[in-house]
Order: sequence, then structure tokens, then C-alpha cells
Amino acid sequence: MNPAPDVDAVAAQHSPLLKNLNPEQLAAVTAAPEPALILAGAGSGKTRVLTTRIAWLLQTGQVSPGGVMAVTFTNKAAKEMLTRLSTMLPFNVRGMWIGTFHGLCNRFLRAHWKLANLPQAFQILDASDTTSAVKRVIKAMNLDEERFVPKQVGWFIAGCKEEALRPGDVEQRDEQTRKLVEIYANYEDQCQREGVVDFAELMLRSYELLRDHPAVREHYQHRFRHILVDEFQDTNKLQYAWLKMFAPPGAGTGQSLLAVGDDDQSIYAFRGARVGNMADFEREYRVKRVIKLEQNYRSFGHILDAANELISRNTQRLGKTLRTDAGQGEPIRVNEAPSDFAEAQWLIEEIQQLHRGGLDRQEIAVLYRSNAQSRVIESALFNSGIPYRVYGGLRFFERAEVKHALAYLRLLENPNDDTSFLRVVNFPTRGIGAKTLENLQDAAKASGRSLYQSVSAIAGKGGANLLAFTNLIDSTRNLTQGMTLREIIEQVLETSGLLDFYRTDKDGAERLENLDELVNAAEAFVMQEGFGKNAVGLPVDEVAPPLTAAGAPGAVPDAETGEIMSPLVAFLTHASLEAGDNQAQAGQDAVQLMTVHSAKGLEFDAVFITGLEEGLFPHENAMSDHDGLEEERRLMYVAITRARKKLSLSFCQTRMLHGQTRYNVKSRFFDELPEESLKWLTPRNQGFGSGFAREYQQAWERGSGLKGMVGAGRVPQRDQRAAWVEPPVPASMKQKVSEEHGGLRVGKGVFHTKFGEGVLLTLEGAGADARAQVNFGRHGTKWLALSVAKLTPID
Repeated sequence: MNPAPDVDAVAAQHSPLLKNLNPEQLAAVTAAPEPALILAGAGSGKTRVLTTRIAWLLQTGQVSPGGVMAVTFTNKAAKEMLTRLSTMLPFNVRGMWIGTFHGLCNRFLRAHWKLANLPQAFQILDASDTTSAVKRVIKAMNLDEERFVPKQVGWFIAGCKEEALRPGDVEQRDEQTRKLVEIYANYEDQCQREGVVDFAELMLRSYELLRDHPAVREHYQHRFRHILVDEFQDTNKLQYAWLKMFAPPGAGTGQSLLAVGDDDQSIYAFRGARVGNMADFEREYRVKRVIKLEQNYRSFGHILDAANELISRNTQRLGKTLRTDAGQGEPIRVNEAPSDFAEAQWLIEEIQQLHRGGLDRQEIAVLYRSNAQSRVIESALFNSGIPYRVYGGLRFFERAEVKHALAYLRLLENPNDDTSFLRVVNFPTRGIGAKTLENLQDAAKASGRSLYQSVSAIAGKGGANLLAFTNLIDSTRNLTQGMTLREIIEQVLETSGLLDFYRTDKDGAERLENLDELVNAAEAFVMQEGFGKNAVGLPVDEVAPPLTAAGAPGAVPDAETGEIMSPLVAFLTHASLEAGDNQAQAGQDAVQLMTVHSAKGLEFDAVFITGLEEGLFPHENAMSDHDGLEEERRLMYVAITRARKKLSLSFCQTRMLHGQTRYNVKSRFFDELPEESLKWLTPRNQGFGSGFAREYQQAWERGSGLKGMVGAGRVPQRDQRAAWVEPPVPASMKQKVSEEHGGLRVGKGVFHTKFGEGVLLTLEGAGADARAQVNFGRHGTKWLALSVAKLTPID
């Protein structure tokens, strides 16, 4: 139990700063000078506790301004702390050691540049500078950039540094790793010669200097008597090791190391964050006191009850329960839509109603698990004339990978588009350098022709590479004659090299999802605009054939100008208009769109969490892994706790994913929320509307691991990895799927040569695109391409 001191008595004795603190906040602010762990729940006043503790320590004379170090993760958080402290204290706080990990490491190295073996005016490389520096090393080593992609090599180097590994410390398992280590070593030499450091080097070199120079280490251990660390759950291995240099565990130095964090909001494992650091800290520092900030000042009771119930399913947590004095508020609204388009339309109607009721648009947030989901929502907002802002990211048609694809498409329709030409002529890389492009632009200017038309004027290797690019565009144009718009885009993505490039990119999975969504956007566009799904995207003839009553094949007249446009031209026009309109101006009241990851640290009066379907949220990449599923649940917890007053959840029966119509099962998270806190806008047990999707949903709920089946003991809970008993499946669904996929049937057993026996959960696609989702028990749930996997039915 947390202590409950008399707030008024302590405040009167020490400082008016402590007035209006709740008992847990007071305990954290006035904690003894020893290691302490503060579990700060969402909306519990964490920043207030941190700043008040610093101000209280200074005002009561327990430490001087130079004896405090406070570390956080973002410049925004550091500035907020300094701003609050400046209003609480009668002196300038700008000189205090309050900042981000990298900011404080930079300050430390500036003070000890000689010991760090750096020039006094060393420079810091940003992400793009780092990639350029790595590229120069690869070029100097005469290595193939397609095999050693500079950006990926940069990630390898940064990953090594975050594990505190120099080149000689890296295990060289194979020839590829040996070559990467050689690049790492040469990159280090180059940076040392040039007097520059990258972001990872700031941390590593600071850590090494403290580790290898006892006098410096002891100086800072004596100086900083009070160290405070914000968002401790987001620290990685090196950051935790760096902190232990300043305040070693078990040293008996009398230092106060206050770690503040929330293990339930640890959602950055993909960036190297290690949620286990909190448990390690408690153990290694023999923490006598874990103070839980559980009083929530943000959300109403139904929202907190849902968050508490959901996160209680995670087993690897330190444990706390949020509470509020604000009352229960409105129940959480749940909407089931027939499709992702219907889901977006429902969002529009709800947003308009909230705005008419007096709620500012900027207090309305729409959250989604994957960036690709924003496209349908953005389109609905655009068509409704509702201003919106994509927080922490770009709107769909402004994302780099989408703009690359659109540039290739524009060149098919108009090869003389110089802007599109310059965008993709060397992306993916084709050995066309800046000098070659400069010569090409000079030639085009001199002849008054386009860049495309001027390629023949460039000689040598650069000219040959340019000619290869124009030949690629010409051959793709010929290849796509007579294809539908969807087929054209799929062909362009393949022949351009974009798909291969992003398949090997660290962040490529999300970019590939966006390119899949571009295909979906095109298919939706031709249907909505009346072209028809099978309309030819790029007519063979320059001049469209005469209009029939239904319009020319593959073309329709523009509603405003009467111009006959092919589906490709019309779609490119539509993309340009959506990219150029409706994005809110600075200061304009606008709906906020963002991924759940981007939403961390923010709060809104009304929050919509969309796409709550199995395989999407929780994401299919995490469903077969226990730790991954727990992180997905933490992500959902973060999403829920962004809402102050109103929370709505939605899912849909069908969604276009990976270019295929997908029949969905609603997210398991619905079964982990308290029923009394939910208000279903559609019947709770409706399942899905009709036909195949409805049958699948009913079969899933009867026999594939939902509450009733777990209770009956027929299958394990989803967090466990035991055999999966096949669910009952309607006969009509069995027959339909069996005929299309060579005897495979949803709900029946299959055998795979590597993963063994499993149960078929989903079948989708046809021919070479057919794929299946199979639960293999201890191997988890996996998606398999049927053309490769060769699953064998088990009777």
C-alpha cells in the first residue's frame, strides 16, 4: 500500500508547492533521497510530480540547482519541465541539467571533448547526414549498394551502438555480417577523421568516457545527488547502463534516483525500448518503495474501467489500477460497419454531430493501428469538406512511397512531366548521379524539350542509365495497355522496383501497406466514379472512342468540364486534389488523425479507435507471439486512455487489405472489455451482416477460442500456445471455399512440412494470389501463400 501522509500538515511544514497534491503525489514529491520507482498511470499528473519534486528539493535547500539532473525523451517534454519550473522558482533554471538523453550527452561531451578524443567544435550528424556518410564508406570500399543499402547499414551500426558494441565486439556469424562490421569500422574511422558523431555515438561515447575514467565518473556521482528519469519504460539497454554510471546500484552514495514510468504504456519495443528495465531497476537498486500514481485526472470511469480490465490480461506488468472522482460518464460506444467505407461514413456523421454539439474539431481524434487505414478516412473527410490534420505523419497522398508510385503513373500518361521524371529517375537507385542530371537539365533547357526527350543528348555511362530508365517507362506503358487501373498500378509497383526496394527497407512493412492501399484506393475510385471495376485504365488510342449511353469504354466525361478522361488520368487528378486540399492550416480547427503510436502523450475530449479487427488490431505480426500480443494490448491501453469524455470503438465486416476483400473477425479486445461499460450501437451478438462473413463470424464465436469456448475448456486462452481445436464451420462456407482452393476448408486440419499440423482459419484470394491463415498451435498463427506452402488437408 502507498502511504497516505497528511497533505495539509506536510505542506504547511515545508512549502506551499505541496498544496493540492493527492497522497500518492505527495509521497513521490517528498520521497527520501534513495532509489524510488514511481508507477505513473495515464493522466495521473506525472509531469506535475516531477517538476514539483525538483522545485521542492531546491526550495527546501536539500540540493543546489547544479546538483539535479532530470532526463526525458523528447525536447517537448524537457521544455515543458523547464517552463513549469521557471514559474515555480525565483531564479533562472535554464542552466540546470534538464533535457533529453542525447541533449545531455552532447553537453557532457562538450565539457570533456579532449577525454572523448573529439575536436572542441565537433559536429552532430542527423539521420540523412549519417546515411550519406555511410554511403561514402560503401563507395570507397567498392561495395554493391544494392547488397549493402546505406540506410540499412546505418541501422545496423546504430543497433550495435545501442547495444554498446564496437566493431571488435560484434559477433561475426557469416560473411555478410563480417562485411557489415568492416563497413562499421571504416565508418568509425571516417567520422573520427572528420570530427563528427551521429546520435547513437553521443550516447555510446558518453557511456564509455564515464566507464573508462573513474575520476570523471566519481565527480558526477558526487555532483548529481538527485537524478530523475521520465518515461523510464522507454529506456533501452545503453540508456540504462548510462544512468548507472551516474548512480551505480548498491554503491551507498546517498543519491536519489527517481525512475518515473508506466510499464503499461511501453509500446516502443521496435525502437529498442526495454520494458524489463523497470523490473531490473526495482531489483538491482533494491527499491524499498514503489509509489503508484493511480488517481486519474483525465478520463471518466467507463473509460478507465475498460483500460483497467483490458491491461489486467497482461501477465508481465508491475500492476496498478486507475481510478477517478469524475464519475462514470458516458458508456463506450461500439459500432460495427459493413465495410471500411461505411465505417468512415459513420465517423463523418459522428464528427459532424459532435461539432454541432459545440465540440471543437481539434478535440476530436481518430486513431488507427496502421498508417494505411487513414486513406479511406481521409477520403471521407475530404468529400465532406471537414478540415483535418494528420498528426506525427503525412496525409496518405503525401507519403513518399505513394508519391513515388504516382510519379511513375504520371510518366506513363505523360512522359514529359519533368517533376515526376526527376522524382523517380534515380529511385530506386540506378546509378544516375547529380552531375548526370545537371547535364540533362542543361540539354533540355538548350533544346526547349522535356528531360525525357533530351536523354539521347547525354553520353557515357550516365546516358546509358538514363536510356535504361526511359526504356523502362516505355516498356511498362506498352505492357499495361488494355489493363484495368488496378492492374496498371500493380504492374508499375513491380517493374519500377518499388516493391523490391521496400521489401528490404527497415520501415518497409508500413510503406508496403501504403502501396497496397494505393491499389485499394484506385479500385474504390473507379467504382465510385462510374468507370466500372474492369474499365481499361489507359486506353490504347490517344483519342477516346465515341461515347455510348454509358460512356466510352475505359473513360468517362468529367462532371464539370466534359473532358473525357481515362481512369488513370482521372485517378491522378483525384490524388492531386486530395493532396492539395483540406489539410488544416496552422491554427485552424481541425479533426486530428493519427496512429496509436503517435497518440501517446496526447489527450482529447472525443476519441475514435477504428479498425478493431483480428489481424489489424491486434496486428497479425504480433498474434503468434506472447510478448508481441502483450505489446498490442499495451497499445490498445494507450489508445483508450487518450479519451477524456467520449470514446468510440469501431470495426467492419469487410475491408480491402493487400488488394483483397477481407472478411473480418472482430478484435479479441472486445472480449477483454467490461460489458457494462460498452454501448453497442449494433446488436451485441449480431455477428456480421449476411452471407459468407456472417457465417464465418458465427463459426468463429462458436468454436475458435472466444469466451464461451475457453470457458468450456475446449481450447486454451489466446495468450497460451497449445493445440487449437478445429471450430465448427457452416456447410455452405465449407463447400464454397473447398471448391476454390483445392479441397482446403476453413475450420479443418492441414499439414505443413515445417510447422506441422494446424487448423485453417482464413482463406482469401485466388490463383497465384491465394493465401491462408493457419493456427499451428505452438508455432502460432501464420499467413501462407498457397502457391508456395502446399498445404495438405487432414481428414
